[in-house]
Order: sequence, then structure tokens, then C-alpha cells
Amino acid sequence: MGKKVFHEVLSLTEAINRLIKVFKQKVVYPLEAEKIKVKEALGRVTAEPVFAKWSSPYFHSAAMDGYAVRSKDTFTATEKDPVPLKIGTQAVWIETGDPLPEGFDTVIPIEEVNLKGDSIEIYKAYPPYHDVRPVGEDIVATEMIIPENHFIRPFEVGAMLASGILEVLVRRKPKVGVIPTGSELIPPEEAEKEGLTPPFLIEYNSSVLKGLLEQDGAEVKVYPIAKDEEHSIKSAIEKALEENDLVLLNAGSGYGKEDFTYKVLNDLGEIIINGVAIKPGKPFIAAFCKDKPVLGIPGYPVSAIFCYQLFVRPLLELYLGTSLTKEEKIKGLLSRQLASPVGVDEFVRVKVGKVGDKYIVSPLGRGAGLLMSVVRADGYLWIPAGSEGLSPGKEVEVFLWRNKKEIDYTLVCIGSHDNTLDIVYNFLRKRYPHISLSSAHVGSMGGLIAIKKREAHLAGTHLLDEATGEYNVPFIKKILPERPVVLINLVYRVQGFIVKKGNPKNILSFSDLTREDVVFINRQAGSGTRLLLDKHLKDLGIDPSQIRGYDQDEYTHMGIAQAVASGRADVGLGIYAAAKALDLDFIPVAEERYDIVIPKEFLDLEIIQAFLDIVRHDEGFRNMVLSLGGYDVRDMGKVMYES
Repeated sequence: MGKKVFHEVLSLTEAINRLIKVFKQKVVYPLEAEKIKVKEALGRVTAEPVFAKWSSPYFHSAAMDGYAVRSKDTFTATEKDPVPLKIGTQAVWIETGDPLPEGFDTVIPIEEVNLKGDSIEIYKAYPPYHDVRPVGEDIVATEMIIPENHFIRPFEVGAMLASGILEVLVRRKPKVGVIPTGSELIPPEEAEKEGLTPPFLIEYNSSVLKGLLEQDGAEVKVYPIAKDEEHSIKSAIEKALEENDLVLLNAGSGYGKEDFTYKVLNDLGEIIINGVAIKPGKPFIAAFCKDKPVLGIPGYPVSAIFCYQLFVRPLLELYLGTSLTKEEKIKGLLSRQLASPVGVDEFVRVKVGKVGDKYIVSPLGRGAGLLMSVVRADGYLWIPAGSEGLSPGKEVEVFLWRNKKEIDYTLVCIGSHDNTLDIVYNFLRKRYPHISLSSAHVGSMGGLIAIKKREAHLAGTHLLDEATGEYNVPFIKKILPERPVVLINLVYRVQGFIVKKGNPKNILSFSDLTREDVVFINRQAGSGTRLLLDKHLKDLGIDPSQIRGYDQDEYTHMGIAQAVASGRADVGLGIYAAAKALDLDFIPVAEERYDIVIPKEFLDLEIIQAFLDIVRHDEGFRNMVLSLGGYDVRDMGKVMYES
């Protein structure tokens, strides 16, 4: 086969259609059948319809405890003229599930009879088969229990066994080989034993893919990590092709100098896709080697997850001959602007909560390497290739990863970030397992605007008014003049400079931020921390343009701390708890008050009452907040203002 070199980036629709078309040309599907025991058939797919061998029940049986009688003996019974039936000959004691005695055709519950000597008195007529389970009431012999191409559920296992079926013909599980690649990768067990040093990274994508595949009915084998060497990758693919129906190669599908996937797959077979216009997941590659699909899935975890959803699941459906479970969809309103590149289908992870009668959708981090954005997400929205993005308040369709009931019991918090919100979330899940918390970090001002637009249950805020020196209240009066709200204190916290351990650049004041050797990392516009910074700069007569990094921002205090810890910045303004969490040094600047704004109309909601119960009464919560460092809880739960 001649060498092919092409980097044609296909649209998502073109890529899926091409993959399925070639699959149908080269692969025999669905997979062949195998006979297994019914007791081991949970989650398997039937390869033929299943018909009942026996009826269930297979004899007439009592549905209640009472007396079996002949219905004709009761026809003349009335309350005024009861009919006596002699026990033993005309009435026979029977318990639930017992077979009806020969010649008897109805059951009178014990609570409807009057015992009188050796007889029972009947006060009304009973029709034939009253409180009797007739033969075949549940299952009739020869009727179809489940059709072909059906995922077997627990109660269907019971139905088959009840009807005398002990073995069932099912589709063989698709065998899938997963090959992680990368010279920098090491197994988690090795990292635990030897520790981590640059450039080594823990390999975990194979475990994520294995879990997804097994959840969808595949049999999975994870191979040892293949190094970024042509021979290593080629040998791994050849071995996996011998043992599997489908091979997933994770990482190495891009165009870098150590990305050998294209060359190896071109040598072993025919490449049909080499890049897809999606975000995340653009470097996806697909080939057929020995008439088996080999899919090169990008190494970034979020890219891997979405490429699995888009390209692997459709092939599993063909192998199994049935449809896999699809995500539930709901419509909601977008909480903030989302720009998106034209010509690319983008998949954005989101948090969702119900505020009043509408669902509010808050985007999470969009980087392909942000695995926690998937962990925290309630689902995702799909921005089509023809769109330049979505505006705030636009109705969007969300594909849910959680069930709708959980979404309905989600507390939507939009506003300033604070680490204590994560602690509240954990305590909510401990004490009220059905309640969740969606926290979108858009800054204090953004939180008040979300309250104004009725897009949040509560908002975190720490806005300092320059004129009065008062926190939050002046801004509430200005932004929410017609919305009755209550302002409740969560914590007082210390803001200051977060710097590297030992403060190597000796950063002690705001004037130090203007030095040429200092790189700053900022909070986003509209955040209380940004306003605090700007106030001090104004008071000192410092022009923000003098500060290197003023225009580089993060949405959370932990993001600021991480930027300093990683060396991306020398200093950022944030809270002490974030500095402590990453073992950084901290130079205090000011104590500030961090409050929660709650519209009065929501105060009686169960989710709000649960939140307030923890804030006001849970000593464990208070102690955990104090353990973070830099917090004071003297007014925690206290009403600071109401309108």
C-alpha cells in the first residue's frame, strides 16, 4: 500500500458518516451469538427473541389468605340473608400462593368472612376467580418475553427464570483493546511507589476509557504503555489487532514530532479520518487495519471522553446490534456569554440548576485537559460549527450526565468564588444527599446581576464601596432596588499577596507590582478582589498599565494560587486559604466581609433552608472552614441587611 499524507480536517457530520460507511463495508456486524446462563445475562444483548417455556403461575393460586370456595355456592348471599358454608367441604382454608383445591374457583379473604362454629357466613356473592391468580396471569407459555437486540435488565432475568428459561442466546461482547501511548506516562501504581518528577505524568485515560467501554457492554483489555517510538506503537497495535474487534490508541494522534500514530496506521492499513473540526477532540484519527477499526483518540482527557461519545459508541452499537442509552436533554438559559470559533463544533461542559420555573446553564472550564470540568459538570451543550457563540440568556439544549431530578434539587450560586462554597457543597451532600450545589464564578458584580435577572438562588459577594467603606449593601441598593433580598454573612477573610515560598522577589506592597522583574496574575473584571486591587492602585496613583500581567486573569482564588505555584506568575491577590492550600507564602493586605445574597422569594425553598441550616448550625462545617486558615466566622449566618 502506497504512503498517504493528508491532513484534511473533516466536519463532525462528515467524519461520523465516513467512519460508519467504511465500518459497514469492512466489518461483519452485529457480532456472532453465544449461549450463556440466564443468571449471568444481566446487561447482555439478546441475539434472538426469548419465548416463555412455562406459564407463570402454572397453576391457579390464591392471591390472598382466606377460604377457597365454589363461586356458585355464594350467588344467593346477601347481608340480610347470609349463606353458611361448611369448613372442610364447602370452604377450605388457603394461604397466599397456595394452589386452589380441585373443584374450587374463588377465594374469599379472611377479613370478609364471619366464622360461626364449623362454618363461615358469606354476606355477598363472589364471581369466579375472585382473588385468584389464574394460570398465565403473569406469563403465558410461548409468549415473547423480550425481543432480539435488547439489553437484559434485572427483572427480565427474573421473568426468564420464572418461565423456565435457563440459558439465553446473546451477542458476544465486542472485544476492545486500549493502548495508552507516551514516553512521559507512568502507571498510577508506579507513581505511588517511586513518586512524580517532571516530565513524568500519571496515565489514567485508559482507566476512564475502560470504564466507559464496560459500561456500554464491551470486554476490555488495557495494554502496557507504548513509548513514543514507531516500533513500540506498531508492535502494540499489531498485538491488539490479533486479540480484539476494535483498537483504541490513546494519545499520539496529533502532528508533533513524537506523534507516530499517522505513520504507523498508514503502514498497517488505510486511514480514513485525520482530523475533525471539533473542540475538544480535533486530532482524532481513524483507520482500518486487517478490516478492523483502529481509532486514535487524543491524549487530553476531555478530548478522549468526547471522542469516545462521538466515534466509539456508534461502532459499539453496530457490533451489539442495538442502541445504547442516550443522554436526557433539557432546555435552559445560558448564564454568561460563550464565544466559539466558527467552523468548529464545540462541546462545552456546564452546570445546571432550576431557578424558579427555568433552568440556568453555567459554563465550566473549556480546556481539553481539564478533567475536573467533567467531574463537576451536570452535562454539556453543543455549539454548532456555524455559530460564533451564544449570548447570555439564550435558550440552549443541554445533554445531561446527571438525572433531571438531581438538577431540580440543585442550588444555583453565581458570583464571587470562595473556598468555603466547596465545603458547603460537601456538607450538603453528606446531610442532604438529594441536594446539589452549582457554583459559577463570575465575580461579585456578576452575581448581583444574576440575582437581578432571576438566574440564581444566591450570590457570593465582597464588594467594597470606596465612598462609604461599607461592604455589599451600597451595591445591593444600586443594582437590586426593586428585588427584596436578605444579605447573610458567610465569613470574614484575609486578602493579600500570594507569593512563592520564601517570597524570593521580596514583594511587600502594591508599589512592588510595578517592578519590571515582577509578573502579576489578576482576578477577572467585576470580581471583588479586582475592585479591591483597583481601589489600592487608585489611592496610590498607580496606573494598571505599569503592572506586567494586569490583563491576565483567573476566575478563582485557587487559580491565582496555582498560577503562582507553577511559576506562571510571581504574585497574585487572593485569600490566605488558597495560599495555604498550595504551601505558598502570604502577605496580608486587608480583612474583607464575604456575604451571601438570597432573594426573599427563595427563603422557604428546601434547598435554601438546607444551606442555611448548615451555615448557621453545623459546628463541623464551621470547624472545617476555620481549619482552612485566614477565616473568621464571628458573624456566620447572621443577617447583615435586608430590603
